[in-house]
Formats: sequence, C-alpha cells, structure tokens
Amino acid sequence: MNPAVHVRSLSKSYGQLQAVREVNLDVGHGEVFAILGPNGAGKSTTIEILEGHRKRDSGHVSVLGEDPGVAGREWRAKIGIVLQEVSDAGMLTVSETVQMFAKCYGAVRVPKEVLELVGLGSVSESKVRTLSGGQRRRLDVALGIINLPTLLFLDEPTTGFDPEARLRFWDLIRLLARGGTTILLTTHYLEEAAALADRVAVIAEGQVVAVDSPPNLIRYVSSAATVRWRSDGEIHTVETDRPTELIRERSMAGTELTDLTVSRPTLEDAYLQLIGMK
Repeated sequence: MNPAVHVRSLSKSYGQLQAVREVNLDVGHGEVFAILGPNGAGKSTTIEILEGHRKRDSGHVSVLGEDPGVAGREWRAKIGIVLQEVSDAGMLTVSETVQMFAKCYGAVRVPKEVLELVGLGSVSESKVRTLSGGQRRRLDVALGIINLPTLLFLDEPTTGFDPEARLRFWDLIRLLARGGTTILLTTHYLEEAAALADRVAVIAEGQVVAVDSPPNLIRYVSSAATVRWRSDGEIHTVETDRPTELIRERSMAGTELTDLTVSRPTLEDAYLQLIGMK
C-alpha cells in the first residue's frame, strides 16, 4: 500500500530564504507522525504544502494518493486540520458551531458525540466566547474531526493546555489513532512527541536531519546511563552501559552510595544534538 503522505525533494523559497530544502518524508496509513524543529526550521511551510494551502517550488508530493496543490473537494473532505489559532465563532454556542461545520461535509460524526469525545459535552450550550483557552482548543479539535478525516493535521495542538488537559488530549489522539486515523502533528513539547508518535522527523534549517521512532532517536545520542552518587562528601558521575553492574560492584566494595540516581538520554537530548544545540 502506498503511504498516506509521500514527499520527495520538496523545496520552497521566499525570495532569498530557502525555507524547505529537498525534504523527503513518508507517513504510513494509521501512523502518528510528529515533526519537530525550532522556530523557522520549515515545519509550518512543509505542513501548509501538504494541506494544499501553499504552493511548492519543486518536488513531488502525494497526500492520500493526490497532489494537494490541485486536489479538489472530495480530497479535502478526507482531511482534518487543527491550526495553531483558536476559533472564535462570536455569539454562537459550542453546539451551533459544530453543527454549522458539519453542514459543510457529506458524511460526518454526530455533533453531540464529537463534543463528548473532546470533553465539551457539558458546555455544549455555552457561547464560544465564554470558553477558556483550553476549551476553545478542544473545540478546534472537534471541528477538525467532525468530517471523519482519514488524515488529521495537528499544528501545535496542546499549546496553552494545563498538564491535566494535555494528558486528556493525548488520550483523545490515541483513541483516534486506534480508530485508524493517520495523524501528522507538529509540537514543541518533546514529551508529547515521545508519548504519542510512532515516528518523529527532526527538521533544522529547512532539511530533515533524522527520521525514526523516539526510542531509536534517543539511541542516536547514546545508550549509556549516567550514574550519580555522593560518597565521602563528593559527587561522583559515571556513564556506563551496565549501570546495575556498576552499582553492585561499588556496593560490594563497601562504597556508600548516597543520593544515588540513574538517568538515561531523553528525546530532548537527541533533539538538541540533532539541531546542533548540544
């Protein structure tokens, strides 16, 4: 089966600025795929081209089997998009807003069920302008999935969420993925990518510098653990692939391992190294 997203040699410039340079990507059907990168790295430009909202200068792009630059309404009905900006439907209620969007499509989810799915069932009759920032963000998600999308684009979806709301949103993403929805997201939260993504692409200066699963990207940095402890008033630090063996050896030798900690590289460590900041 062809991938849900297939990109080869994608490039885009704005005057003298080359925002995207020879980007290659493949996203499988049903995959949760995260794109990471610093501001100005080319993430948003790449996503906008895949969504059909921006023209490319060169390269081949196929999204759900079609070129998004020329695809029609039937293709767009298969796409869900949650942008960075929160929605503002003025004086409409939450329920009215979802129903209005539902009328733009053929096959849709039941609006009431969508609101329950994103945790807005209890405020369905509230005016949109009275919602909190996190609630408005969940409304954006409801509007993005009302049309039963085959592919869902999420652009920094949990910005402004408190920790509890972010965890609830992660559960929603996992639920959609289990239902077969392909999800392509950008995020600045490294723990979010580690928790949700099957694979991660790191983009720096318009180029893809790595694509792999979060565990494999972490191993790109190092598989060694860092063991720290205090002994005789001094802090000792050792990097080793066999931390349990090291601790056992030191303990058997009579060393008192006070304040003992064992830590391993994280996705953040890998990310910072890949973008040249570590």
